[in-house]
Amino acid sequence: MRQRSGCLANLFWLAVVGVVGGALLYTLVAVTDPWALHIGGRWTPLLTWWGSGTLHTQGGSEYPLFLYFHPASEFSRFRLDGLRPTGGMQGTACLCTSRDTTQPLELSGTIYDGWRSTENSLIEFGLVEPQIFAGQGRGFMHLVGKWHGPDLVMDDRGTPGDKFRSGLRIEHASVTLNANSFWMTCKSACASATNYPAHR
Repeated sequence: MRQRSGCLANLFWLAVVGVVGGALLYTLVAVTDPWALHIGGRWTPLLTWWGSGTLHTQGGSEYPLFLYFHPASEFSRFRLDGLRPTGGMQGTACLCTSRDTTQPLELSGTIYDGWRSTENSLIEFGLVEPQIFAGQGRGFMHLVGKWHGPDLVMDDRGTPGDKFRSGLRIEHASVTLNANSFWMTCKSACASATNYPAHR
């Protein structure tokens, strides 16, 4: 009985530490990155935004794109369009090149002129393919945009990305991202997409 009571006490204190730690982290984010609580005109208590849309590229190709992001401590220190950086973000993205072929991407970005919410702020994303081993080339694309109501409207501003290892190169890209529900993996996200590339 004594051993069981000791185990229960340990579990109780672990739960308390977890709750207190979570509360402190939440408070820290609310103070340093309050925009993360109100992303795209929505209350986002989990400090995360999930979105999807169709990426339009040069030549009329279309690729379903899924992504999510959350606040991050690292971000650009340079102004963009005269706006000062106010926070960072990181996450994951999936570019669907066919029902069975996905391009996983690492997302990092900066929010400009956004403090209490993302309303009227400028968002910049860098989307780069993961590195499998040191020194390996990595494909990349760049998107910049703003929220228009619940939609995040972005384009690459004419800056072409670097070619992915698959040979795919994204140029003259634009996308309107809508808030989307949670997806578990790139494979499941792309399998659920209804719009696939016009050209492979």
